[in-house]
Amino acid sequence: MTLLFPLGLAALAAWLLPLLIHLARRHPYTPLDFAALRWLRAQIRPRQRIRFDDWPLLLVRLLLLAALALLLARPALTGSAPPPGAWTVVAPGLDARALRGSSEVGHWHWLAPGFPSVDQPAPGVSVPLASLLRELDAQLPTGTALTVHVPDPLPGLDGARLQLSRPVHWQPHPAASASTQATVAPPRLRVHAEAPASARQWISTLQRAWSTQPAPAALPADTLPARGEIAVWSGTGALPSAWQAWLRDGGSVLTAAAPAQGASVRLRTAEGAPLLWQQRVGQGRLLSLPGEWDATHNAALRDARLPQSLLMALQPPPPARVADAQDQAPQQAVLPASAAAPSEPTPWLLMAIVLLFALERGMASRSARRPA
Repeated sequence: MTLLFPLGLAALAAWLLPLLIHLARRHPYTPLDFAALRWLRAQIRPRQRIRFDDWPLLLVRLLLLAALALLLARPALTGSAPPPGAWTVVAPGLDARALRGSSEVGHWHWLAPGFPSVDQPAPGVSVPLASLLRELDAQLPTGTALTVHVPDPLPGLDGARLQLSRPVHWQPHPAASASTQATVAPPRLRVHAEAPASARQWISTLQRAWSTQPAPAALPADTLPARGEIAVWSGTGALPSAWQAWLRDGGSVLTAAAPAQGASVRLRTAEGAPLLWQQRVGQGRLLSLPGEWDATHNAALRDARLPQSLLMALQPPPPARVADAQDQAPQQAVLPASAAAPSEPTPWLLMAIVLLFALERGMASRSARRPA
């Protein structure tokens, strides 16, 4: 036990009050004169000793003041709490009843939002499992053992290795493999209608290398691309005002103009020379591939690896969301040790003060009715 406000013990000085009261209110003794004693020789009077009357009442009053002083000093109890019960979570899609069997030990819950009990029907998965595990790790008290049953391969990854604040008993279970990765459609390149034939032919070749779908039609001068498409401006001059507004609003434009100052290199040739630059313009991005867009005269455009490299630069692949469950076992993060918050027994002290006060009043009233 420790005291959060030790200065409160100064209230123990109030102990002098009941001591003085009990000394001042001793039972009076009336002297009586006897005639036969007047002729006796005077003797030294015996020394009087300090004596407290009704000492049980005095003791109760002292205890009451000590409890009040202790309440002002704010005692706090510190120490490790008893370890809480173990938790077991099961990812939806697994048979929780078969995994649990006849065991009733521990808390069994679904690895789903709200972490419902496995006695309820299996919920649908709408939140990545890694995010749910981080949320559960933050909610569980320190020292709670955690067992996680997950399918193998493991879905719901978010691109970062899972790190928790506690060791985890990781239990992967083979599951039927489904479509592991959603197919991402390649970007659509929309070139303006006034572009040279050689540039439109090269853009069409790029589009056919990315997808079997036919290349989209060229854009008229007064038409803007749709959201999600990449506008292609093969000229070296300034963009039309409508395209500039569309670019600042979050669009993407690929141009043959020289990169502006501050643009970063996005792609290089096999020899290491810069090939593609990128620059943020408002909420959009301006991509610069300077040079003549004619595969006959531009050797860089004839590189067989250029279509795939350019696709990776324009549309980076999303991080893998399905992987081998055994390889994705959570790691225990090294966190700074945090001291447990002390608990103050204030309610118990208040209850003791009330009981002592009631006892003191009862004893005091009984002492007042006692005859002298």
